Amino acid sequence: MQDREISIVECILFVSGEPLTFAELMSGLDMTQLELQSLLQRMDALYREEKRGIQLYMTEQTVQLVSNREYAPVIENMLQPVQAKSFSQSMLETLSIIAYKQPVTRAEIEAVRGVRCDYSVSQLLNIGMIQEVGRKDTIGRPMMFGTTDAFLRQFGLHSLKDLPQFSPGDEEEPQLGATEVEGENFS
Repeated sequence: MQDREISIVECILFVSGEPLTFAELMSGLDMTQLELQSLLQRMDALYREEKRGIQLYMTEQTVQLVSNREYAPVIENMLQPVQAKSFSQSMLETLSIIAYKQPVTRAEIEAVRGVRCDYSVSQLLNIGMIQEVGRKDTIGRPMMFGTTDAFLRQFGLHSLKDLPQFSPGDEEEPQLGATEVEGENFS
């Protein structure tokens, strides 16, 4: 029975291609949270033990099938993917502020950066790194922003707790490492 359950979850995750929430899987498979966690832990161990070409990538809320990073050079060489572009410095600074201070408004981001952030915020929204998470209970009710699961996956994080430690007394805020994003040049 366990092999069949693993095969079903593997099939669902493969066909989806996108991260699925644990709630979606529990509902669709009629499983409890404990049963699903146990099944996903067995799958993860199996994939790692067998050094499979696919692996599970889990955040606090979602799970997804991803390719094994160990085989990335071979895949890149064979498939010659579209040239990836880097985040601009202003986008990385904006994203770092949002990651550490979320939920945060544009005005709060601009207060930290000292410059306008409209372009960076709109680009980060467009590529799915951040999302609108509500409105601040102040005059004008400005929109507040937070990071997404796509942000976690992009930077290899499983949760926001995995961000490098930052103390407000530090001279500089930590910056997310330079990374690449497929698609347009954001410089």
